[in-house]
Formats: sequence, C-alpha cells, structure tokens
Amino acid sequence: MSFAPLVEPATELTVDEVRRYSRHLIIPDVGMTGQKRLKNAKVLVIGAGGLGSPALLYLAAAGVGTIGIAEFDEVDESNLQRQVIHGQSDVGRPKAESARDSIQEVNPLVNVVVHGERLDNDNVMQVFEGYDLIVDGTDNFATRYMVNDAAYFLKIPYVWGSIYRFDGQASVFAPMLADDAPCYRCLYPEPPPPGMVPSCAEGGVLGVLCASIGSIQVNEAIKLLTGVGDPLVGKLMIYDALEMEYRKLKVRKDPTCALCGDNPTVTGLIDYESFCGAVSEEAADAAAGSTISVTQLDQMLKEREAGERDFVLVDVREPNEYEINRIPGAVLIPKGEFLNGNALGQLPSDKQVVLHCKSGVRSAECLAIVKGAGYADAVHVGGGVAAWVSQIDPSQPAY
Repeated sequence: MSFAPLVEPATELTVDEVRRYSRHLIIPDVGMTGQKRLKNAKVLVIGAGGLGSPALLYLAAAGVGTIGIAEFDEVDESNLQRQVIHGQSDVGRPKAESARDSIQEVNPLVNVVVHGERLDNDNVMQVFEGYDLIVDGTDNFATRYMVNDAAYFLKIPYVWGSIYRFDGQASVFAPMLADDAPCYRCLYPEPPPPGMVPSCAEGGVLGVLCASIGSIQVNEAIKLLTGVGDPLVGKLMIYDALEMEYRKLKVRKDPTCALCGDNPTVTGLIDYESFCGAVSEEAADAAAGSTISVTQLDQMLKEREAGERDFVLVDVREPNEYEINRIPGAVLIPKGEFLNGNALGQLPSDKQVVLHCKSGVRSAECLAIVKGAGYADAVHVGGGVAAWVSQIDPSQPAY
C-alpha cells in the first residue's frame, strides 16, 4: 500500500545540500524532489534514548529539515551502552541538549527544536502541533498510549518502535491516511497487567538492537515523507536478533477500537498512568502502610547485626542483577519463585520478611503474594536497591 507524500517539496536545494545528499539524489525513487520533501519536513522524535539516538542521527544525516527532540531526562553512564548519540563527556547533561549538539555536528544544515519537558496531558498537543510526522522512541506504556491518542486527534502519522533484550518491533500507525489503517490501540487494546512486562531498565536490552529498530523507524519515516515504497501501515515488523529473523504480520483495524473504531469511547486524553498502572491494585493495597525506606532498612540491618532485631531480607530480582549490586545480607529469591509458589516454602515462619527489588515495583507484587499467604507483618523497601545505592552506599554501581 503506497501513500501520497506527507510533505510538499522545498523550493530548492543549495549547492552545499546537493553535495551532501548526492547519494540520495541519484536514487531515482528519491531524486531531487524527494530530497526537497525531506528538507521541508518537520519530524518530532520522542525520546533521545535507545531508539531516539539512531533515529535522530539518521534523520539528520538524511536531511530532514526540522527535527524536534522531546526529552526531559539527563545522560547517565548506563545509557552509553546503547544511546550512541551521547558520549562520556555528556554524562549529567540534559539528553535533549546533548542530542542537539550531536545532530548539529552530523548535519549543521538542519534545524533542531528542543522540547526539554516531560510530555503529559497538559503539553502533548501543543508539542505535537505543526509536525508532519512523529517517531516514537518511548519505553513505557502510559506514554505510548498518550502518543497514540494525541497523534490521532491531531491527525499526525507516527512510527512506533519497541525493544526488549534481543527482540524488537516496529510499525506505522496512521488511521488518518487510510480508512482501514489501525492505531496502536488496535494492536494493543489494553496494557499488559502491571509488573507482567519488565522495562528495559529491569530486563535489559542488547545495545545494537536499538540501532536495528531505530533505523527501521527512520526508513519508514523517509518513505512516508517522500511517498516512496510500501510503509508498515497495517503491518507489524518483528525482529529476533538471536535468530536473525524478521517476520511481518498483518495488523487490521479493530472496529471496536476505543479510539478509532466505529463507536469510540476515548474522545480525549485520559489518565494514562491510571490506565496502565505501575503496580496492580493488589500490590498497591499490600504496599500501603507496609513500605519502608532504605534509611529505615539501614537502621534495621544495624540492629540485626547487633542482635537487637531478627528478620529475613529477600531480594526478588534476577541473578544477573544480583551480581551487579546488592544490599548486604539479602538472600536472592527471584520474583518468578513467588509467582509459582515455590518461594513461600523458603520463607521462615518465625521472622519478619522484608522484600526488595531494583525500584520497588516487583517487590510490591511479591509483597501481595506473601501477605496473602499469611505473613501479615511483611514489608517491602520503597525505591529498592536503586535507592540504596543512591542514598546509602554510592560506592556500588547503579544500572
């Protein structure tokens, strides 16, 4: 399925632009007209992280005239394994500013617009306004649904990508381009249950996978902007890096879709955090009144060492995470052992149980299971080992 170009061509290319983009110009399907369209295009990239890094660099190299960067975070050393738009000297800098400088080094002929605030219901429509296309490099479900809905209401197509460990996905959501084109909600009507799908920060991601999926996103962006080829509208590209296998699946528009279906129920922006939920209701109920800080845990551990208190501290992360950093005195029982019930047989019945994970999400889910098994005085550590390293023991590495 081909579509008309999203952008009208610019009036001309300068001599410098002709020199720079000559390898595009000699492709018959792109040519002078296609390159002029790219020059006239305005593309917003959401996130300057794993997917945003290659996407921003290749959009700039391709000659997209105006590139927006929506990013509020700062560069951390753990980003550098995959976020290739940033370097060691950028650690601690705002990612949007670091990405802007890298883009200008790659191609000073493009205009970069920085949106250095967190996207939310109050600003997303204003930020999106005026762009021809959006490239979505977000890493959480709440923002993905918000991007989908805002883009739909503003009639802006967007290119979506997702990565996790060795697996990647990409698609183009553009109901405004064709009556039978699906949106993100057609593919994922509901978010997964809280805690079911770990984030990249919890589960990890192969660094080079970001380049594979990010380059697919830019490929689709160029096709949409110039009107060449067959974009991934109504198709889902799935990439397995371990097997080096690509699969393409058909995605049909859902007539019952809450946003773009025949009788939509989502007619404006909603509370996306509530819709997706960071933790389940059971976990939130269990954690209410049963959450301790790392400062409290530190005091408890000192009291245990002095023989004044007795409890068992359980780390519910995965073994590879346990090897990176840990809270002293914790025993490792991964979350999966709680889900299948095996962990309950490893917990003492005569001691208080204290649970922790990386951030507090997984331990809250496990806490609900433990309390349901009768451990009424069990607690979990808010902020997890990340807070421990930040506030108690900064000598350990963070991840």
